[in-house]
Amino acid sequence: MMSKVVCEWGLSGIEAWKASADVFIIVDILSFSTAVSVSVENGAMVFPFPYGDAAAADTEAARLGAVAASPRSAGGGQLSLSPVSLKQIKSGARLLLPSPNGSRLSLNTGDTPTICGCLRNARAVREEANRLAGDGTIVVIPAGERWPDQTLRPAVEDWLGAGAIIAGLSGTLNAEADLVAEAYRAAKPRLAQIIRDSRSGRELSGWGYAEDVEVALESDATDVVPLMQEGAYQASRNHTSPFIRSAT
Repeated sequence: MMSKVVCEWGLSGIEAWKASADVFIIVDILSFSTAVSVSVENGAMVFPFPYGDAAAADTEAARLGAVAASPRSAGGGQLSLSPVSLKQIKSGARLLLPSPNGSRLSLNTGDTPTICGCLRNARAVREEANRLAGDGTIVVIPAGERWPDQTLRPAVEDWLGAGAIIAGLSGTLNAEADLVAEAYRAAKPRLAQIIRDSRSGRELSGWGYAEDVEVALESDATDVVPLMQEGAYQASRNHTSPFIRSAT
């Protein structure tokens, strides 16, 4: 028997596979998954939280003994959804991280083991997903963005990030997973250029966060796998790595 690998977009993709998935991999490159990867690499825990209610976030952070992430625009060295702001997060820190896409998806996978994947940890995520799923079903979810009417806006960076993970997974791929892996292989020589020029990449650069895009492009920079455990993404207890370190 071999595992089955499928790829579906967003919240509807989670709902479609919730009953049969053995592992979910959430891929939100710009910027939730990258922010989680940077934080967990440094030994922090990240609690996903719905986006849009700052007062509720502060209340929940206080209950958890965590720090609520500030808006990306806050600056001043505050922790936010900006991966750059999280480069120096301290080991043992507890961060509540609201986001409109990655957090929302992470909170809807139920009891199914859930990994946060991106370009920075693609290789390690593949290994952990294969270990967790065994001969079961791995469901890779590119998050996408949302249009003003809240409908899904497919995002090329999440599509290619999902492809980077799927391209190395063992198992039988469904048509969508097969196509996204081929898309990644075709795009790989120009991957950085494509993601910088994606709608999301251009938006972040236009807002002054081009460095966040560059952090997202750090392919296989870490072996640390963010796995949802007790309501928070933290380093998988079964996937140790020399990359876990204390920030100074």
